[in-house]
Amino acid sequence: MSSNLKSAAVAHPEPVRSSNFYRVAIVGAGTLKGKEVAEVLSDRNFPSIDVKLLDDDETIGQLENVADEVTFIQKVRAEEFHNIDFTFFASDPECTRKASKIAREAGSTIVDLSFALENESHATVRSPWIERQRGRLLVPELQPGPVVVAHPAAVVLALLLLRVEKAGEVRRVLATVFEPASEHGQRGMDELHEQTVGLLSFQELPKNVFDIQLAFNMVSRYGAQSLPALATIESRIVKHYELIAGSDAPLPSVLLLQAPIFHGHAFAVHVELNQVADIEKIGRALAGEHVHLTSGAEDAPTNVNAAGQGDIQVSIRPDTSQANSFWLWVASDNLRIAAATAVECAETMAATRPRGKIQ
Repeated sequence: MSSNLKSAAVAHPEPVRSSNFYRVAIVGAGTLKGKEVAEVLSDRNFPSIDVKLLDDDETIGQLENVADEVTFIQKVRAEEFHNIDFTFFASDPECTRKASKIAREAGSTIVDLSFALENESHATVRSPWIERQRGRLLVPELQPGPVVVAHPAAVVLALLLLRVEKAGEVRRVLATVFEPASEHGQRGMDELHEQTVGLLSFQELPKNVFDIQLAFNMVSRYGAQSLPALATIESRIVKHYELIAGSDAPLPSVLLLQAPIFHGHAFAVHVELNQVADIEKIGRALAGEHVHLTSGAEDAPTNVNAAGQGDIQVSIRPDTSQANSFWLWVASDNLRIAAATAVECAETMAATRPRGKIQ
């Protein structure tokens, strides 16, 4: 580490509190999701006076950029949550369960991207995108329970199918979701890379994350030693879809496949209507905030062109065998959508958030 970088690092002194700003902590700041949350906080100009980066022993001391300032990742300790208004948990589930108790005792509002708290009685699975689409905005609470960020695949499916409903009554939806390695964090991406290199050089494949060959392969289940199981993730997507979309959108049949791709979800969605599918009308219904419709081969949705984009990339194709059906081919940045959801959840709660520990 150079001396210039050391001198540029910010040590998180206790700043003078402004009534218009909040203190924020990101637990799991060295993870892919944690870095994305920090970037979205900056991009959206979230009103924070201080952002603490916290993580486990492997990334302590690592330098990261937050709002054009270089800062250190620090150890997760009880004192780091003192007067923190919002804590984003992008860590592994075990760390979230342990540290979230400390953060709540300190009076912090919890936003969970790890899904560790989804089964807690006072937790709420949320997606502000879907709340706005349904016209059901959050009623602010003075002391809200943990907010669990809806799975990004559930958010994509819910937004698209809520809008499709405007074009005609839906009879049936079948959705195949292609899971990227980045949903398993940096370890998942590293293992896919190492497996690819190993196959090309005839070496033994590492299988610590997926417990199965993923490189140059497509699988519907992981090896027995891989947790969580692919079926568990598939069930989470459906559960979160039902929680955020409610009865306002048709419930799709979902098949989740692990694809040999590093980043970004892809979706093949087959929609059957009760009337002839009018592609132009469907396109008008889908268009709007967070959706980018494509029509040409040059800008067709791919994992590559969806990377770093906040919008969902969508193309519409008629079903040549059924006049009342059509296909949606979709790509989205899973990490960006999860981080944007997390930050927007915090924004919607900020108006009623007391500063510091609730007395």
